[in-house]
Amino acid sequence: QVQVVESGGGSVQAGGSLRLSCAASGSILRINDMSWYRQAPGKQRELVAAITNKGRTNYADSVKGRFTISRDNAKSTVYLQMNSLKPEDTAVYYCNADILTSRNRNTYWGQGTQVTVSS
Repeated sequence: QVQVVESGGGSVQAGGSLRLSCAASGSILRINDMSWYRQAPGKQRELVAAITNKGRTNYADSVKGRFTISRDNAKSTVYLQMNSLKPEDTAVYYCNADILTSRNRNTYWGQGTQVTVSS
């Protein structure tokens, strides 16, 4: 059984910062790509940032220069440091992990964490 759990969301004023964490646990052999997505009310879920298990990253244009994704492979954890937050960053943020277990390889989603940025 694999679990992916996010933490670190909250409310902040525009220009502020938040750090999200996402930890995977269970019978994990290897974690491949880890990603952060977000979904604002009435909008489709979109990719915010992704990182490979070698540390290669990519970002949505809307967050480049403001957000930083990183991971600690020893802790099976991925982070999203969000700086210079804008009201349009308000959304539920979801962690996604491509995980290999002894039984199969699957993509797992966290339950989501709310980020609210006020102007």
